Amino acid sequence: MIWLGILAAWNMVVFGFYAVDKYKAVRGLWRIPERVLLLESLLLGGVGALLAGEICHHKTRKTYFWLAWILGVAIDAGAVVWIFKLQR
Repeated sequence: MIWLGILAAWNMVVFGFYAVDKYKAVRGLWRIPERVLLLESLLLGGVGALLAGEICHHKTRKTYFWLAWILGVAIDAGAVVWIFKLQR
């Protein structure tokens, strides 16, 4: 079950990246590159990215972010299934 905790922690980190980027966007500060946000979404951070997009209202108009989030959530779901299969 440690892997589920690691996955949850990583998704919280990804959520934080999106929230910080939104904060910076509103204030006109230096931004986190989109490729970093997209890559985090696809590297087991789909749930955190999707939640941050919805809660922070960030990057929700960009189709390629939605696609990355959906694919990222599917990858997360696959990872959870894989983790539970390892527990048997």
